[in-house]
Amino acid sequence: MDNLKSLIREVPDFPKPGILFYDITTLLKDKDGLHGVIDALCAHYRDAHVDMVLGIEARGFIFAPALAYALGAGFVPVRKPKKLPWETLKVSYALEYGTDSLEMHKDALVAGSRVLIVDDLLATGGTAAAVARLVEDAGGKVAGLAFAIELTFLNGRAKLRGYNVFSLLQYDK
Repeated sequence: MDNLKSLIREVPDFPKPGILFYDITTLLKDKDGLHGVIDALCAHYRDAHVDMVLGIEARGFIFAPALAYALGAGFVPVRKPKKLPWETLKVSYALEYGTDSLEMHKDALVAGSRVLIVDDLLATGGTAAAVARLVEDAGGKVAGLAFAIELTFLNGRAKLRGYNVFSLLQYDK
């Protein structure tokens, strides 16, 4: 996985001073890097019998459809409010200062569906935990949560106890 890490650009002081941003656009433009991420995620979940792959807006949309295709599953977008054209289920969650919400179509999941939740980054875990609640409220079963990158120093896994959490690349600072 070190070869994949070498494809990620580290941008200091973005989006604000003191933050080190891990830019995946440099990984995505590399055909071997992109294939490596999808192949590794697919290998981890190949035997998980996934029915649906949920991609969290926005960067989860990059990996989730390709992973759904590779796993022979469907794809469901989880979006910010008022972006989906049909009736939705909504989940709100706490941010450092305030709250945010995400939605998916009410008919996106069949009860009992095994669902893989995908995003590019696991940081504090709040967004992923909210989407897991959304899946369960819709009658689905969380088969796993998959991330390209995990910022381990933010301890996001603590909010995801009891779930199968997998990340390809970990950063401890």
